[in-house]
Amino acid sequence: MTHPPQVRSAPHPAPGPAPAPARPPGGPVAEAGSRLRAAVTTEPGRLRLIGAVLAALVVAFGAVTALEVSDRAAAAEDVVSGSQPLSADAASVYRSLADADTAASSGFLAGAVKEPASVRERYEKDIALASELLIKAATNTEGSSESGRQIATLNKELPVYTGRIEAARAHNRQGLPLGGAYLRFANEQMTKVLLPAAQKLYDAETARLHQDDEEASRWPVLSVAVGLAALGALLWAQRRTYLRTNRVFNHGLLATTAATTAALLWLTVGHTLARDGLTEAREHGQRSLEVLNDSRISSLKARANENLVLVARGAVLTDDGKSDKYETEYGAGMAELGKGLDRAGKLADDDGARALVAAAGAGVREWRDRHQEVSSTDRAGNYEGAVRKVIGAEGSTGESFDTVDKALEKALAHEQSEFTRAARDGRDALGGLPAGAAVLGLLGAVGAILGINRRLSEYR
Repeated sequence: MTHPPQVRSAPHPAPGPAPAPARPPGGPVAEAGSRLRAAVTTEPGRLRLIGAVLAALVVAFGAVTALEVSDRAAAAEDVVSGSQPLSADAASVYRSLADADTAASSGFLAGAVKEPASVRERYEKDIALASELLIKAATNTEGSSESGRQIATLNKELPVYTGRIEAARAHNRQGLPLGGAYLRFANEQMTKVLLPAAQKLYDAETARLHQDDEEASRWPVLSVAVGLAALGALLWAQRRTYLRTNRVFNHGLLATTAATTAALLWLTVGHTLARDGLTEAREHGQRSLEVLNDSRISSLKARANENLVLVARGAVLTDDGKSDKYETEYGAGMAELGKGLDRAGKLADDDGARALVAAAGAGVREWRDRHQEVSSTDRAGNYEGAVRKVIGAEGSTGESFDTVDKALEKALAHEQSEFTRAARDGRDALGGLPAGAAVLGLLGAVGAILGINRRLSEYR
C-alpha cells in the first residue's frame, strides 16, 4: 500500500497586533486635507458643512443685531433722558440770567423805595435757578470739555455780577448817580461775559444732542446685511434639499427661516418706527424749542435794553457816537424777536402751538406801539411819565413784555412735551429688540442643526 509523501506545512505566524492603517504621505496637514476633501465630496459631509454655515450665519445675525440695536437704543435713551434735558437746562440757564438782568434793571428803574417785591423775588429766583442748573450741569459734564469750561466761567463770574447789582442797589437807595454806573457795568458783564458763556454752553449741549440723535437714527446696515445673507443661505439650502429629495419642507430649516424672517422684519419695522419718532421729535420739537428759546432770549434782551434807555438817559452812545446804544440794541432785539416768531409760526404743527405763537406776536405789536409812546413822552421831557409807561401796572410796555414772555413760556412747555412724547415713542420702538434678536438667533441655529440632522439620519 502506497502512502502519499508527508509534506511539512509552514508554521502559522504568531498572533500579534493588527498593522496600523497606512497614513497618506505628507503628515497631519495632508491627512486633514484628505478628510476635508472627503467631507465636501460626500453628501453627509456636505450636509454637515451646510448646517454649520447656516447655524453660524443665524447666530451671527442675532449677535450683530443685538449689539447694533443696543447702541441705537442707548443713544435714543440719551436723547430722552440725557442730552436733551441738558440742552434744555442750558437754555434755562441763559434765560434765567437774561431775565435776572431784566428784573434788576426794572427794579432799579422803579427806585429803591418803590421797587416791587415781586421784581426783587423774580431776580433772586432767576439767580438761584441759574446756580442750581449750573451745579446739575457740572455733575453731568467733564471739566475738560467745552461745557465744563463754560460752566467754570459762569460759576466764577456770576458772583461778580450779583455783587455789582447789589452795589447798584445800595447807591440807588442813597440817591447817588453812581448806582446807574454800577448797573451799566453789571449789564455789560452780563452781555459780554455771562450770556456768551451761557450761549456756548447751550451750543455744546445742543451739539451733543444732535450727535446722540444722529447715532440713534443711523440704520443698522451690518445687521440687515447679515440677516439678508442668512435668509438667502437658508432659501438656497431648502431649494437644494427639494431638488435632491423632492421633499418640499424641512421642518428644522423652515423654523430657522421663520425665526430669521421674524427677526429681520422686527429689526426693519422697529428701527423705522424709532427713526420716525426721533425725526418727529427733531423736526417738530427740538427745532421749535430752539427757535422759541432764541425768541424768548431776544425779548428779554430787548426788555433789559428798554429799561437801560431810561436808566442811562442818553449817556451811552453807539460806537459811531450818533445814537443811543440801548435804544439801538432794543430795536435790534425786537427785530430778532419778530423774525423768531415768524419762524416759530411756520414750525408750529398744531393749533395749540400756533395760538400761543400768535398771542406772543400780538403782544410784540402792542409792545412796539407802547414803546413809541414811551419815547415820545421821554423826548417831551416827562421822565417820570416815561418811567410809568415802562414799568407801570397797566398799559405799560412791561405789561406787554409779560404777555409775550408768558406766551413764549407756554409755547416752550408745549413743544417740550411734544418732543418728549415723540422721542419716547422712538426709543420704545427699539424696546426688547436686542434680546429678541439674540433669542431668535439661537432658536434659528438650533432649528438649522435639527433640520440638517434629520437629513443625515437618512444616510445611516
